[in-house]
Amino acid sequence: MAKLYKQRGFTLVEVILALALTAMLLALLSTGVYIATQDWNRNSAVLDESLDEALVILQIDRALHGAFPHSYTNEETLAREIYFLGEDDYISWVSSVSPQRNPGLTVWEMYSVADEGVYLTLVPAFSDNPTERLSLTEPRLILKNYTLEINYLYEDINESKLWADEWIGEEELSLPLAVYVHFIPVDGLEEDKQELEVVARIKSNQHRSIRPRQAAAGLR
Repeated sequence: MAKLYKQRGFTLVEVILALALTAMLLALLSTGVYIATQDWNRNSAVLDESLDEALVILQIDRALHGAFPHSYTNEETLAREIYFLGEDDYISWVSSVSPQRNPGLTVWEMYSVADEGVYLTLVPAFSDNPTERLSLTEPRLILKNYTLEINYLYEDINESKLWADEWIGEEELSLPLAVYVHFIPVDGLEEDKQELEVVARIKSNQHRSIRPRQAAAGLR
């Protein structure tokens, strides 16, 4: 004869324990998913910022390589001068490179502000001195929490190549042979930032009809 077994269901205690274990597992799983998502978002933000910085450095490098000895007439002396203003933490030059691929030449101005970062201003280059147009244009923060150190390569009268921390185009009547730009992260603000460098050779450093003042460069 077949034996009849009495069917037995779950007790209330067993149901409560099962629900508690399920809730605990879901809580652990959701915590793990949250942590993984936060890490992913954090890493993605760092990657996006690194890509943005790389793109900025690439554009600066291309613009310096495409530096052009743009000339204009000084309204006071009526003399032809070369536009290029370079200091140890400021540089402004005319380049054949435009990030928006606009036709014609573009004036680039780059400088750093303490506790803020590196700013960039772009204006079109006409046949005049672009200093006033630059002052009327809103600059854009391109590298947050960075400072600048800039040097300029030139050749003295003894044909020795030296680096200077200043280059004034209207005085030298030419552009430097190369420009070295050192982007330095501000200490204590963002530890994950790395130092960045640009070394750009300027091929078109001399104007076709304006002779550079080689003697003046040799006295640096």
